[in-house]
Amino acid sequence: MKTIASCVEDVLITQPYLEEALSRGIINYSALAEELQQPISDMLKKPVKSAAIMMALRRYSSPMVPGHSLKMKKIINNLGDITVRSNLTDFTVKNSHTLIQNHSKILEKVKGQSKLFYTFTRGIHESNIIISSSLKPFIMECFKNETFIAIQDNLSAISINLPEENSKIAGLYYHFFKRLAWEGIILYEVVSTTNEFTILVEDEFVDKAFSAVKRLKK
Repeated sequence: MKTIASCVEDVLITQPYLEEALSRGIINYSALAEELQQPISDMLKKPVKSAAIMMALRRYSSPMVPGHSLKMKKIINNLGDITVRSNLTDFTVKNSHTLIQNHSKILEKVKGQSKLFYTFTRGIHESNIIISSSLKPFIMECFKNETFIAIQDNLSAISINLPEENSKIAGLYYHFFKRLAWEGIILYEVVSTTNEFTILVEDEFVDKAFSAVKRLKK
């Protein structure tokens, strides 16, 4: 059976920013209780007093256990090199029976060019290539018979090397997204491998995004 406490927990779990502010003691309990009065009354299908909600908020205990917090802090402190690459173009192409064959021409072109930035991601309905803008004419020629969904120039990539144990800790990417969201940085694309995480932003955001990611380690 639903209770005020369980409703409060449901609300906070779906709003991690709010939960974090509450756990840090930087939120007004009374004001938050007033804000949640109507939603929780709707959830319980009966009127609920804000005083009861405020009591539930004060008793709320975050599911983030101390051991997890220590592991997360260790991972963040051990982030590796942060690399910035500029002058990139992002191509989004509709999947087709000829796409892989045409893509093989690009692979032949980029092989051996270790300093060239290049990523390829294939989804269910579309595929994405991020590559140095100097190769844009070549990409356009290779895909001249393909259907482009989007082409975006003036992009920069920020790549972060992650500790090997990053895949064993929950919520790591949340910390990146939270910091970037707080800074008002719009992510154009996100690419990741097991131990590397890359965000793609428009050039106007690159300095701000780099500073935001770097501050995570402090």
